[in-house]
Amino acid sequence: MKLTKKSHACVRLEKDGRTLVLDPGMFTEEDAVIGADALLVTHEHPDHFDEGRLRAALEADPAAEIWTLRSVADRLSAAFPGRVHTVGHGDTFTAAGFDVQVHGELHAVIHPDIPRITNVGYLVDGGAVFHPGDALTVPDHPVDTLLLPVMAPWNKISEVIDYVREVGPRRAYDIHDALLTDLARPLYDRQIGALGGTDHQRLAPGASAEL
Repeated sequence: MKLTKKSHACVRLEKDGRTLVLDPGMFTEEDAVIGADALLVTHEHPDHFDEGRLRAALEADPAAEIWTLRSVADRLSAAFPGRVHTVGHGDTFTAAGFDVQVHGELHAVIHPDIPRITNVGYLVDGGAVFHPGDALTVPDHPVDTLLLPVMAPWNKISEVIDYVREVGPRRAYDIHDALLTDLARPLYDRQIGALGGTDHQRLAPGASAEL
């Protein structure tokens, strides 16, 4: 499997000539969805869900499909009948040849005064990759590669480090990093790498790794 990091929370996974794209939002490059056979969206916030971009992807490829939670699916399903699938915690499905399990139900707390929305994470190919969206969900399954949300209004570095420790992946790649400045990146790299207890890595947008 090939993993390509796109800006912020978006990644592309490629296997056997097919492509799965997760969370192409407003901070992500315009080409993030080009050629996608399937798209997964964790929740409705615009840095993870760009409605216009997803509509364009579905219009460009009549075979492309989306799996997501209800709040996102309701905005797309009428225009693309049979191609937008609603999922929730505990569901399993196959998308573009990738086996996917759904884990999690709620977005992390931003502030007690802000109502929490739904959020799901996606465990791909039996734990090869886990994308938690905007939550620190720990799946009840071993994880080889954790996509780690390193910087957000809802987290702090100690929580990120403890999350890596709790999941216990073989490696962790940074996501949710568009707001992290170049000045702060070495600090995050050093602290997570030293304290997380796993192989912590960072890919520049557009860079790829073989898993």
